[in-house]
Amino acid sequence: MRNENLKKLVIAALLAAMTCVATMIIKFPTPTMGYIHLGDGFVLLCGVILGPWMGALAAGIGSMLSDLFSGYASWAPATFFIKALTACVAGLLFHRLQRSIKSDKSRYASILIGGVIGETIMVIGYFLYEALLAAFANGGFTSAALAGGIASSATGIPFNILQGVTGIIISILLLPVLMKINDIREWMIK
Repeated sequence: MRNENLKKLVIAALLAAMTCVATMIIKFPTPTMGYIHLGDGFVLLCGVILGPWMGALAAGIGSMLSDLFSGYASWAPATFFIKALTACVAGLLFHRLQRSIKSDKSRYASILIGGVIGETIMVIGYFLYEALLAAFANGGFTSAALAGGIASSATGIPFNILQGVTGIIISILLLPVLMKINDIREWMIK
């Protein structure tokens, strides 16, 4: 049992590092001063492989570190919580669906359903955080500042949706490769 916990901790650290690197290395700038990246695929895989709770920590830490290392420190706290919640929900749904429908083909449906709901949380989370950040920068939380924050934040929604779709595709593409690793396959089936 102790060896199993150590393996899972090492894989969690590895997935956090892979999330950070995938977020930082391959990124496509958007007109909203953000960027679309491949890290969301690993965020989803953190929840699927490690389960909702440990996966949330790995995804949150890896994503937060990428913000800190890339000069987006003001986004780091929100990124930690948003990506952790994304991985947690995706992992929770994946594992619940896997317990109720036991077939190899259901894994893809489970990761798709968990990914769509998890990434929806990501889109909403960043929309709300950016709206509040913009309102605060525009003079506080008056109705005018909030309206301006909401309007400016809404421009990022399509890009966050595209990022979420990219993350789902990447996680589905990597799933068969990762299923060949015995420990990972066992964790995903539990």
